[in-house]
Amino acid sequence: MMMRGSSSRGSSLAHNRWTNISSHTPFSDLNDLNNNKCLPGQPLSPSAKINSKPKGLPREHIDRYKRGDTHPVSALYQLSQVLQFQLDMKETVTTTGITGFYFAFCAVIDGVQYKTGMGITKKEARAKAAELALEELIASLENDGIPSDVSAGPPPLPVREKDSTIPEIHSGRAVLERKNPIKDQVPSVVREMFTKLMDSYPEFSGCGGTVAAFVMLSPEGCEVVALGTGSSNTKASPAPTGRILHDSHAVVTARRSLMRFLYRNLLLFFSKNSTLEEKSVFQQDQTTKLLSLKNHFTLHLYLSQLPKGAAQIPSQLRLNPLSISAWEVNNQIGLHVVVEGKVFSKFSSSYEQMGSHVVSMSATDKIMQWQVLGFQGALLSHFIEPVYVSSIFIGDGSCSDTRGMEMAVNQRVDGITSALPLYYCVYRPHISLVSSAMPPDAHPSQKSLSVNWSHGDLLVEVVNAQDGRSTEDSPFKSSPALASRLCKAAMLSRFNLVVKEAQREELLTAVTYREAKMMAKPYQEAKSVLKSYLEKKGYGQWVEKPPISDHFSM
Repeated sequence: MMMRGSSSRGSSLAHNRWTNISSHTPFSDLNDLNNNKCLPGQPLSPSAKINSKPKGLPREHIDRYKRGDTHPVSALYQLSQVLQFQLDMKETVTTTGITGFYFAFCAVIDGVQYKTGMGITKKEARAKAAELALEELIASLENDGIPSDVSAGPPPLPVREKDSTIPEIHSGRAVLERKNPIKDQVPSVVREMFTKLMDSYPEFSGCGGTVAAFVMLSPEGCEVVALGTGSSNTKASPAPTGRILHDSHAVVTARRSLMRFLYRNLLLFFSKNSTLEEKSVFQQDQTTKLLSLKNHFTLHLYLSQLPKGAAQIPSQLRLNPLSISAWEVNNQIGLHVVVEGKVFSKFSSSYEQMGSHVVSMSATDKIMQWQVLGFQGALLSHFIEPVYVSSIFIGDGSCSDTRGMEMAVNQRVDGITSALPLYYCVYRPHISLVSSAMPPDAHPSQKSLSVNWSHGDLLVEVVNAQDGRSTEDSPFKSSPALASRLCKAAMLSRFNLVVKEAQREELLTAVTYREAKMMAKPYQEAKSVLKSYLEKKGYGQWVEKPPISDHFSM
């Protein structure tokens, strides 16, 4: 990595950047965001009012980063919170002249674009971009300091330079990526895993028409860690037992299977056995004690179909054409709900007539939420940093573009990062079309069934989506009552086990499932910010399940 000194950045330059740099320039509409390039901000006029004020040199955060205790991306977001500047990690284009399969990102701080970081994975590129921005930002803060004659405004920032740095990438690994990029690997490993799981149970292979899978890329290779199928939700009414699955759509099932995988790896990490701990996918920040995925481990999501909801927006729809009414635009890109497998816009009259039916947010809206709050959920956030997916691969042969998915997952929440608590951000996944991992569903009658599996399971579980419980002939059955291993009660049981292994006695004071969730303060704050943001932007109000469904204990 090419290093640059800071001797050319005197106090006058820092002062100039302090007084003239603007806040992040908003895009006029979602269409502008289809271009993923970083855009510099426009300078404020002398009379512009800036309300935020830095609180001084954040020495503790800087020292932790320099010691290697904090990941570069986390460190940069921490500084953005302390110094109150707008930060966005933007995917951009690779440097001219660079060949091979690389991702490229740059940090945009208060509208100023920093050097481009590149890597063979999205996570690596983001980390490199954060390193480059921190190199300049920290040098400016330490050498130039905060001008004493400036009472308000963003921190002193260096001028962006044009040259970019090529990351140090192991040549052998890079060649492997170019020969067999992850977008080719993912459908292949998903197909192989599903076939392997179904070999013993061919009667359930018809569930493969709607498949979602989480794939982990590590130095050891590409591996499926969680898988789910399904296309419906339950007709059962909410009850204070925590033993009913209300939503059995493929991505929701796969995500809950992923949570089981994460719990399993937490138990490995806290086992006090060095051999087992080494097998865990987690590493620990020695300062915060929170865990995160090990370096060079990235998570990717495969979907056999476009998820229900706003992702299925018509490709010809544009945000501001005179030919399309504001109502139609809101109806398409706003929040959607699912009732007994059918999708309704929050703005439709049909939804308003649903009455007492069990309602779930659409799969698209849930993916959007998870890319802000993390796929780990509230309970796991007591132990780990938010877990995001770096890529989303759509293996839907009937899909011609990903525009709707880009708009629904990425663009609707663009700009919310600065309002989120520490560790949370808008993680913009790379979305692309890939070959299908599954043949067309040959057994339509099996659409009422949902299959789940996670890494470490010996058997698959089959759930009847209509009643939210395991089927009588499911290969795996947790109990005679047929409560699914994915239900909330099962998750609370795993949570309590990890709490004891991690010696987090303060969490044992939670009596109910809801109390344990509400104790995750940063997560709940981020969730509240997201819901308020969506409603303020006109996308509709997020629908919560009745509180009674969370008021249970073990």
